[in-house]
Amino acid sequence: MSAGEAVGDTVFNWTREALGVTVNEMFGQTEANYIVGNSAERWPARAGSMGRPYPGHRVAVIDDDGRPVPAGGTGEVALHRCDNHGHPDPVLFIGYWNNPEATAAKYSGDWLRTGDLAEVDADGYLWYRGRADDMFKAAGYRIGPSEIENCLVKHPAVANAAVVPKPDAERGNLVKAFVVLTESTPRGEQEDAQLITELQQHVRGLLAPYEYPKEIEFIDALPMTTTGKIQRRVLRLLEQERHDKR
Repeated sequence: MSAGEAVGDTVFNWTREALGVTVNEMFGQTEANYIVGNSAERWPARAGSMGRPYPGHRVAVIDDDGRPVPAGGTGEVALHRCDNHGHPDPVLFIGYWNNPEATAAKYSGDWLRTGDLAEVDADGYLWYRGRADDMFKAAGYRIGPSEIENCLVKHPAVANAAVVPKPDAERGNLVKAFVVLTESTPRGEQEDAQLITELQQHVRGLLAPYEYPKEIEFIDALPMTTTGKIQRRVLRLLEQERHDKR
């Protein structure tokens, strides 16, 4: 099993090929633990998918008005207060300690909003699209970092990647990628320049033209939480500070 950060199809396929096991990705949060996931013995796990709602829970992907989106749509993963039998869902938190305002803000009607975005397909599988607060607009397009990051790590030179907005006067933001390279990747001014172009073309060949990173910066390590989540907020603030100093 894996939880905390999206597995992505690259890691999912690698574990099958190298280890001979199927990773059961699971999704939840402190307020509503493990409500979506895979269970390879019960239903087929799909590479790159965060799975399906676990039996008993009423899970939906909802829009800004709290209405479930149709198949193929993207929205926020939400859990209903009541389970499929009409009883209070036992994995749902009671509330934030001494903070009823924050508790109320977590809900849209009877739906608990997780703050995580996903696309739902016709078979009920959810496909992670990132945290709602990690989404940003660049040249009028709404950008989700997860899909671009997953694309970048498919390149043999990339060990890890994080995508954040870089403030830009004309477009509002540019797509900026921080990339950790594999130890075997040759480095040097010319090699780096060639690799940046190669990575940009790699993303352009797999995703929409507006999603490729206009700027790529190589770093030794990404800022991570103790549980292994990428701290994109740290990188966003870094780019904002750089912009403000100009």
